[in-house]
Amino acid sequence: MRYCTLHNAKRICFTSLNMLRTAINQSVRQFSASASSLIRCHRLEGKVAIVTASTEGIGFSIARRLAQEGAKVMISSRKEANVKRAVEELKCEGLQVAGTVCHVGKAEERKNLFEKTKTDFGGLDILVSNAGINPTVGPVLDSDEEIWDKIFDVNVKCTYLLMKESLPLLKCSKSPSIIIISSVAGYQPFNLLGIYSISKTALLGLIKATTSELADEGIRVNGIAPGIIKTKLSQMLYESEESHELVKMNTSMRRLGMPDEIAGTAAFLASDDASYITGETIIVSGGTNSRL
Repeated sequence: MRYCTLHNAKRICFTSLNMLRTAINQSVRQFSASASSLIRCHRLEGKVAIVTASTEGIGFSIARRLAQEGAKVMISSRKEANVKRAVEELKCEGLQVAGTVCHVGKAEERKNLFEKTKTDFGGLDILVSNAGINPTVGPVLDSDEEIWDKIFDVNVKCTYLLMKESLPLLKCSKSPSIIIISSVAGYQPFNLLGIYSISKTALLGLIKATTSELADEGIRVNGIAPGIIKTKLSQMLYESEESHELVKMNTSMRRLGMPDEIAGTAAFLASDDASYITGETIIVSGGTNSRL
């Protein structure tokens, strides 16, 4: 009888803890969803930012947050219709944004991105390199050379080229900052995202390799490594109930991240609040295992 009572008490306690955790996570999601209306600080007043791949998902949230904090933001993406839609949406919120088509793999479009930013806004203070692709699903050794080259060209080489080509403008800034969006997969590779994971590890190296050199120019270089965030790009990792539960099991906070939670980190790194931070990558993964 005593055993049954103790067993029932443990079960009730466990159920109560799960209910409490669910309630807390719901509150966090509600706060994230309404964060835009709560923002009152203007840490980025007078600054100019470029955010690549910024018409949806993490990139769009970062662009919105930087603009909410006072920055003038250049929206960019491969498709003109998406750029127009994103710019119109943010302008309707009273934010200072402009937009241009930019496939980061095309040199002329990258050149136009920087020229238009200078023409429209007068310079550049913040570069957020967010563009990335993953056209395949599967282990590393099951992918062919063409896929390998495509992923590394966009995710790594184009990030390097954007950094290099932004320097003439960033060197004229009083507080220049580069932010590279990597991934927790760069620390703990995902089995289904083999080559993508390696490309994100390479970005961690790019951040470290350029830190000292650019510090001499007063330019800070940092990264953000998101966990599994609820976006179209990561949808395949959580779209089925089984995969969604698996993701939650491997995340200490037992939930997916939201794009706004990455945007807040980007705004911090872009601001003078992070003036003594460079060469670092902030992991925003809800407690997902993240060790190289």
